[in-house]
Amino acid sequence: MTFFDLLRFAWVHLRERKRQTLLTALGVAVGSAMMITTIAVARGSSQSVFIKLIDIAPHITIGADRVVPEVPDNLFGFIPGQVAFVRKNVTTDKKVVIKNYNQVVQTIKPITEIEDISPYVTSKLLARNKNRYTPCFAKGVVPQLEAGIANLKKNLLEPEALSELAWTSNGIILGELLAEKLKVKYRDTIMLVDKDGNEYPVMVVGRFRSGFNNKDKSEAYVNLALAQRMEALSSNTVTGIGLRIADIDKADQLAARIQKMTGYETESWSQANRNVIDFYNRNGIITLVLVSFVFVVAGLGVSSVMTTVVLQKVKDIAILRSMGVQRGSITRIFMLEGLMMGTLGVLLGSPVGHLICNLIARIRFEPSKAGVVSSDRLLVVETPEAHLIVIGFGILIAVISSVGPARRATSYMPVQVLRGEVG
Repeated sequence: MTFFDLLRFAWVHLRERKRQTLLTALGVAVGSAMMITTIAVARGSSQSVFIKLIDIAPHITIGADRVVPEVPDNLFGFIPGQVAFVRKNVTTDKKVVIKNYNQVVQTIKPITEIEDISPYVTSKLLARNKNRYTPCFAKGVVPQLEAGIANLKKNLLEPEALSELAWTSNGIILGELLAEKLKVKYRDTIMLVDKDGNEYPVMVVGRFRSGFNNKDKSEAYVNLALAQRMEALSSNTVTGIGLRIADIDKADQLAARIQKMTGYETESWSQANRNVIDFYNRNGIITLVLVSFVFVVAGLGVSSVMTTVVLQKVKDIAILRSMGVQRGSITRIFMLEGLMMGTLGVLLGSPVGHLICNLIARIRFEPSKAGVVSSDRLLVVETPEAHLIVIGFGILIAVISSVGPARRATSYMPVQVLRGEVG
């Protein structure tokens, strides 16, 4: 028998059971649509977090911890036969810093991949507005430099806040949720209290919304000079240097290169947020595995229909076998039926999945302030590769589900069937 003869037999069998065939194909279509939608939403969720991480933080951060130990200031040289040591050199409350940060900046400036460089000083403080207290994390920056590092200008609720911060020595830009907790608005004065109880009055010159609730409810920006004063640091000392590069895919390699050049521990954005990235990747995989079981259910439907067809066609199979049709040809007929149902299902499910993705992308809702990320929509990332994978997987499940009934169809002896001993 030719392939077209086998195909004609398979088509006739399915045509005789239109309702069951259509319902089974719809089961495969639902599985395809759900899987396409799940892949798009899972990818969109991960990409949304990655985009926000890239936008609100430096691509590369030079920390204050040294990889190459620094030579003590009071060590002038080595004298044979003598040992030098330093007494009372341990200061547990001393902040780890980058001394003479301008030298570090000049060292890395020739790297063409670097677009922006911004030194900063971090400080843990207590923010007070009248009788309201809340801990906060202040970052002292040079406003013009920091604007390019973390897209701060794009996230500002008051567009000119950075410019105002630059000429207001005691200015502060608060996270939106932090400003709500303190019940403050533009031009209000609040008090920053350090660990020693010293108070620093600052004026609110703006607010920012990053999309990360933890950042928006606990972080603020002040001028670098003010942060250095609060931390009792000299003007040429910072606690870190943030870098923005042209190609974020090269962040890991570039971070390793800068670490060798400067001797300071350097970390890329992906290394700093490894736990968050791994969590979202694992979550996407788990969700995909769970949704793939819908295909298994659809496969059981295919297998059920095929078993019914085999039981109804026992005598037809016996006649074909008695006419000399080989077992392999009979098996291929029923596997073609599974292939046809699977193909019909995924061809229906793929456009339905695309339609659902478009509908989800259009939905808008009130941003939540309780979760990690604040967003008014679900980011959906739909790719042709996802459709192709789902189509291939759906057809494969349908064909595999038809293998059992197809083998059963060839297990009957024609003589027993024709005598009425089977069926």
